[in-house]
Amino acid sequence: MAKKDGGELGPALLGFAAGFAAEFVARKALTFAWTRATGEEPPTDLESPEVSLGRALSWAVMAGVGVEVARVLAVRATRKKVHGSAGLEPELVSD
Repeated sequence: MAKKDGGELGPALLGFAAGFAAEFVARKALTFAWTRATGEEPPTDLESPEVSLGRALSWAVMAGVGVEVARVLAVRATRKKVHGSAGLEPELVSD
């Protein structure tokens, strides 16, 4: 079974799984770091009026950037490994 762009489904699924795992691990690590730095658990309901705006924004930025960076690095490493082991050139993506 192939994707529309001619690529195989296997590498895409491996990239998805790597991204999901990286997101899970990054969120756990960020929660641990936040708790160690602030002495409190990170806010879970960012829209709650009981959570200060500064605290809500700090957690949102830290979690958003941290999780996305981990996901991108994991997916890129997985694709590089899959393409390298198959003897293929890494696909070029133009934005």
